[in-house]
Amino acid sequence: MAIILSIETATTNCSVSLSKEGETFALKEDYNNGFSHAERLHVFINDILKENHIDKSEIDAVAISKGPGSYTGLRIGVSAAKGLCFALNIPLISVSTLEAMAHQVNITKGIIIPMLDARRMEVYAAIYNANYQPIRGIEAEVLDETSYAEFLDKSQVHFIGNGVEKTKALITHKKAVFIEHKLPSANEMGVLAFNKYKKSDTEDVAYFEPYYLKDFVAIKPKSKR
Repeated sequence: MAIILSIETATTNCSVSLSKEGETFALKEDYNNGFSHAERLHVFINDILKENHIDKSEIDAVAISKGPGSYTGLRIGVSAAKGLCFALNIPLISVSTLEAMAHQVNITKGIIIPMLDARRMEVYAAIYNANYQPIRGIEAEVLDETSYAEFLDKSQVHFIGNGVEKTKALITHKKAVFIEHKLPSANEMGVLAFNKYKKSDTEDVAYFEPYYLKDFVAIKPKSKR
């Protein structure tokens, strides 16, 4: 009976869950507007195990939300996951951040577009059908009034994620459904991680890197005079 610890740090939501056979039975997260991963992630991991009377030796795998998302957030999450996998000699499983977020939407027909806010009018987005099968892979794209028109003309499109606010300001199509105030969560990672676990679809712990989508660009602070 596989117990998987899932870690989600791609956005401001510091989120940890425990799942058994793909069903989440415990969740701990800091669902706010500020990054708290460095201070809270390891505390959350220890707390969720203690509160559910699970010893670290009972964990069969660690799942990590692999991105896209915050460069620093992803690095913190992956570092924690790798450390646990090395120490416990258990597999590392990566889960697409956007795919997991799509599972927050429960519909019988239509399209799901999970999206994360990027720079300016840009988002990281992917497109799924009602059965969570990918229609289009993850892309970084600049939004305008005609974005996703080919899907909106055919069916309802459900937008979810912290990229929704800027999208809602541009797209006024009657078939657009905006699900606001939602972030990626470890709550939806369990079933995706378990499906990979059953197939031994795991990562090389030593060499795995998050999926940043775009290279991180450090901006030099302005010199003080």
